[in-house]
Amino acid sequence: MKRSTLKLGSIATAVALVSVMASCQNKENTTAPATKSESATVTSAEKIVYVNSDSLLTKYQYFKDLKTKLDAKSKTAQTDLASKQQAFQREVSQYQQQQNTLPADQRASTEERLARKQQELQAYSQNAGAALQNEQASENEKLYDKVAQYLKTYAKGKGFKMVLTYSKGNSAILFADESLDVTSEVIVGLNEAYKADKK
Repeated sequence: MKRSTLKLGSIATAVALVSVMASCQNKENTTAPATKSESATVTSAEKIVYVNSDSLLTKYQYFKDLKTKLDAKSKTAQTDLASKQQAFQREVSQYQQQQNTLPADQRASTEERLARKQQELQAYSQNAGAALQNEQASENEKLYDKVAQYLKTYAKGKGFKMVLTYSKGNSAILFADESLDVTSEVIVGLNEAYKADKK
């Protein structure tokens, strides 16, 4: 199973590299060879550019604000959970100190109550974790949509046909000329759009 996934990933990477190399070579030509279904025209003004996603995330104010908000919520949830756990531990310790002096029926009912509380605490912890993950996934989707929408408008305005993403250590781009890097310009535009949205 892993082998076939690896092969498909390698094939996809190879196809992407061949496509990028072919488009770079075709920059000098005014037309590309016609395929059976349609012919494509490539002019020297049409470009493929890329954005460094690492820089984008560290310099995009919306992402910084989002990270701060999610970190604060996570810290609040952890603090809340820790205080509930400490209260439960105090109850358990108190019971353990008194258990030898309690009648059997009272011991049994206290142990049942503590077991229920422990289950409730575990359920609370799981629910809080799931809620945070759901919110993070939702916010990440909004972030992606904001960036994708901005890049769509940006590329159209500049006449770019494709905007690739580059991330150190996790990229299909092995080499790209720095003149194709539009990260700084995109960050400025995204931050200006975010400032306008906040007003």
